[in-house]
Amino acid sequence: MALHIHAPPSQASACQPLMQPREAAPRVAIEHAVMQVFGVAGDDLRRGTRGRAKVALARQVAMYLAHVGCGLSLTATGHLFGRDRTTVAHACGVIEDRRDDPVFDRALDLLEWAMPLLTARSATS
Repeated sequence: MALHIHAPPSQASACQPLMQPREAAPRVAIEHAVMQVFGVAGDDLRRGTRGRAKVALARQVAMYLAHVGCGLSLTATGHLFGRDRTTVAHACGVIEDRRDDPVFDRALDLLEWAMPLLTARSATS
């Protein structure tokens, strides 16, 4: 897994200024970061069907980042990604289980660290 973010994670990982669930900025920023890190296409990430395992994992990471990294509720995260809140809860559980892998955990740490910066930049552009 190639990572392109080389800064240490910080304690502040929330995307607090952008917490309107219908707002596109958090989803766009999260999708873009996940597409770069996991090497999946945006069209694949936004499909209504599960798709390949690699794409499903990337989508689960995106939902995890919206819920855990940005503090959106399960319902709000589901609205952002066109999924049900139970799907988001399942995705978060899957990602938490995978965090036992140190490389995967580091990738998530870096993505969580970058979320406030990326969402702020998406909101101003």
